[in-house]
Amino acid sequence: MREKQLTLRQFLLLDHRQHALEKDLIFLLEDIATSCRIISNHVRSGAFVGNLGSAGSTNIQGETQKQMDVLANEEFVRHCSNCGRVAALVSEEVDEVYWLKSNPEPGDYLVYFDPLDGSSNLELNLSVGSIFSVVRIAHAIDASDDRSVLRAGHEQVCAGYSVYGPSTSLVVTTGNGVNCFTHQQGTGEFRLTHPDMRIPEETSEFAINASRYKLWDAPIQRYFDECIAGRDGPREKTFNMRWVASMVAEVHRILTRGGVFLYPCDDGNRTDGGKLRLMYEANPMGMIIEQAGGAASTGTERIMDVTPTSHHQRVAVILGSKSEVALLEKYHAEAVPNQV
Repeated sequence: MREKQLTLRQFLLLDHRQHALEKDLIFLLEDIATSCRIISNHVRSGAFVGNLGSAGSTNIQGETQKQMDVLANEEFVRHCSNCGRVAALVSEEVDEVYWLKSNPEPGDYLVYFDPLDGSSNLELNLSVGSIFSVVRIAHAIDASDDRSVLRAGHEQVCAGYSVYGPSTSLVVTTGNGVNCFTHQQGTGEFRLTHPDMRIPEETSEFAINASRYKLWDAPIQRYFDECIAGRDGPREKTFNMRWVASMVAEVHRILTRGGVFLYPCDDGNRTDGGKLRLMYEANPMGMIIEQAGGAASTGTERIMDVTPTSHHQRVAVILGSKSEVALLEKYHAEAVPNQV
């Protein structure tokens, strides 16, 4: 187990020596951490300056933007642009890819981010967060074509998220496990507080929006029915159900004590491909979950093997404890074609 209380920089420099982590990636991660620290402060002070309400606009997803969505996006763009090796930024809040280089070279980075996940919870004072992902390109790409940023999740070199709750957490993987840092008030430092996070293979907790039950496909309904049947059902044990409506909060709970999170494709979102976005939600969370010993699937394939067709593409998401994800994949495989 790694020594606790290391600062983010100390930890990353240790990773640099042990796993040849690139120094430019360290600088980029520090810029992302700065973005998260500032966004956290915006969230905490939002009620005093009137930034928690609607911005009076919609994003590319057709969702009403909160003022904080816009502020968070600006912080990510401003700070991630500091790294000279970042070729492009891909944000949930903006339609077009934000190209920083006209001639991206091998070794340059692509950064994907959801600047403020769960922003509908802001006015309720519930946990929200930011999600990010970094891909290092192997070959020169065409900055005039936004399709150049379409990269499968297994190409990620780094992924993480920040939770703005009672404390501000920063969870990061660079492909060598998952570690959680907590922002220390007064110093501005993120310090290692939860090293080598691991997800138990077995669980008795699941998270899903049960109000969509009638819209679900048969495999999801079957899984849900068996869970809520408890000890008298086929699973022969009691399950707890949770739902926060903030992906970062759901995933953080799973990393902390196990569980499975489901946002499936259903009759209400099927034409869009699902609800959650592949490039800056599902892929980074998939990498984090797998690095912590869990699994991440659409129900029919590994999330990080999905071939992207758009940088705002949506997919079904099932992630968490391996045994539950495997069971859900089994139910999908057993279902007749017109039920999935």
